[in-house]
Amino acid sequence: MAHMVRQAPDALARAAQAFEANALNALLKPMFDTVDAARGAFGGGEGEAAWRPMLVDAVAKQIAAHGGLGLAAPVLRQMMQMQENQR
Repeated sequence: MAHMVRQAPDALARAAQAFEANALNALLKPMFDTVDAARGAFGGGEGEAAWRPMLVDAVAKQIAAHGGLGLAAPVLRQMMQMQENQR
């Protein structure tokens, strides 16, 4: 097993939350892909298509920051356990 660098609990918590945000991004992207932007307030187009991935990312990060799906907590526990096992 590769040597792991010990991380502070707050760094691990941020990593677990980022993991959850990435998972949410993967779940939200197909939903946003089904939106007919041409009928929206901004009329769609290439500009809106270019910004959509950033919107999905921002929405995913906000959901994760406010509890998300509950993935961050078990991921954090597992990372802390792995770190303890390295002692």
